[in-house]
Amino acid sequence: MVEKPAPDATRRSEKSRRAIYDAALALVVEAGYRRTTIEGIAARAGVGKQTIYRWWSSKAEVLLDAFLDLGEQAAGQAGQQPYEIPDTGDLAADLKAVLRATVDELLDPRFDAPYRALAAEGVVNERLGREFVARLLLPALELYVRRLRAAQAAGAVRADVDPRVALELFVSPLAQRWLQHTGPISHAYTDTLVDYALYGIAPR
Repeated sequence: MVEKPAPDATRRSEKSRRAIYDAALALVVEAGYRRTTIEGIAARAGVGKQTIYRWWSSKAEVLLDAFLDLGEQAAGQAGQQPYEIPDTGDLAADLKAVLRATVDELLDPRFDAPYRALAAEGVVNERLGREFVARLLLPALELYVRRLRAAQAAGAVRADVDPRVALELFVSPLAQRWLQHTGPISHAYTDTLVDYALYGIAPR
């Protein structure tokens, strides 16, 4: 009698987790954050509610993990090294490239809907807000800090410039315009932000 191999619990758990991520992201795009529920995610993913509650305590936590995973997948499919801004020696070109990629993500409904939901929920949900900042925003900002410090070492940025403040010259306007719908976002817009931030607005 041939013994059947024992079920692989790790593989089953990963399959369920992936289904839950996909369900959460899809529902937020289709129905909006308010109408997305744990019950709905469970039904869409084909799992029981208790499976979700075993790993997460709220739909917000599910969505945050799903969104972070989506970003990692997108970087992998594009053949990019995750969590790094290229250093070609041309600071302006590197910043424009990463901001253009950011615009493309923000204009993609797969990213736009969950990102807006997390940003809004993080304002009223203090615990999620801290997680959102610690796991998503701060690591992203640190990429700019490292790239600007490399530019300082190469003599392309003044030594007395605080990279953490300088990055806000082009990151913060984009975030505000996107979140508050104060104007369109585009590659041309972020290119202009970089030019203004690096070269100023005084006559050259």
